[in-house]
Amino acid sequence: MIPYGRQEITKSDIKEVDKVLRSDFLTQGPVVPKFEKSVAKYCRASYAVAVNSATSALHIACLALGLKKGDLLWTSPNTFVASANCARYCGARVDFVDINPNTFNMCTQALSEKLEVAKKKGKLPKIVIPVHFAGQPCEMKAIHKLSKKFGFKIIEDASHAIGASYDKIKVGSCVHSDITVFSFHPVKIITTGEGGMALTNNNDLAEKMFRLRIHGITNNKSLMKLRPKEEIWNYQQIDLGYNYRMNDIQAALGLSQIRRLDKYIKIRHKIAKVYDKQFSNLPIKTPWKSLNFYSSYHLYPIRIQENLNLKTQKKIYEDFRKEGIAVNLHYIPVHRQPYYENLGFKKGTYPESEKFHREAISLPMFPTLTNKLQNFVINTVTKVIKKYE
Repeated sequence: MIPYGRQEITKSDIKEVDKVLRSDFLTQGPVVPKFEKSVAKYCRASYAVAVNSATSALHIACLALGLKKGDLLWTSPNTFVASANCARYCGARVDFVDINPNTFNMCTQALSEKLEVAKKKGKLPKIVIPVHFAGQPCEMKAIHKLSKKFGFKIIEDASHAIGASYDKIKVGSCVHSDITVFSFHPVKIITTGEGGMALTNNNDLAEKMFRLRIHGITNNKSLMKLRPKEEIWNYQQIDLGYNYRMNDIQAALGLSQIRRLDKYIKIRHKIAKVYDKQFSNLPIKTPWKSLNFYSSYHLYPIRIQENLNLKTQKKIYEDFRKEGIAVNLHYIPVHRQPYYENLGFKKGTYPESEKFHREAISLPMFPTLTNKLQNFVINTVTKVIKKYE
């Protein structure tokens, strides 16, 4: 089976991990800070906080921004559940903003209209999480402008989008947000096995997230409470935090992988360009492109057009898998998940996200996809689609 995504582990990756395995520190050593500095420098951000997953990064980002019970967080329905669950971990309520049918990202017009209504009702969100779906950057300038008007904080869920940019601004630079979150899961652009990171330009937010990832503990003397001089106090717990650390083994892999990040994204663009050309005459919609938005192409989602003799894309999805292509669906809208239905969300509330769910299929997209394998994918897609025309 050809997967929709996969990691590449090279000899240099193994060498760097081996160094850590033979060192004195498997965790809480020098490699995690090196990895953090490397990602921050690449993204042109001031601070980076490495953790064990993007879910953990989203959680501590919400906590650092003061999200609590009774507060409200908005995000996109077209995302993995973690983008919404992070609010629930804090006891906050969740709501959604439908997607733009072209970009598959949060629709800024829908966001603006929803904010105007929420203001009149006194129910504005404390945090908005735009999701850079498939590696395509959101319209961050417009969202940032709305944040200034309506007073909400912004966490960019860039789990798909390390290496992406808009108007020559790197995703992760936090120019138009408070915090940006990356994922280093194996199917993402670069991997640490499992892992995530939160970036910010705000020192206070960074310090808070550093503490929250390690049980709420600090050894910063300026933050510690006075204790009797005869007692040893080389650390103190001053917050209720979590064991969300990334270890040095993971960081070594990430530090090695980030050196190939730009190369990986160039290959992904090359693969996408071939798909675009070969699918131009088929009744499918390929990912949106713009000169001002540079996608990292974590995913290559196609949309099955309505003129095919199908109610949904399910038959095509199953046919692809029978042919040996392990396509995937990104995503089932979060509000349609049973947990969120139990909170009162109903089918039909976010029509564009639901329409995308009925039409989308993610094709293989990863740097080690050979010309031979891509041609097999293209020929299979063409054969299966024509079957239903």
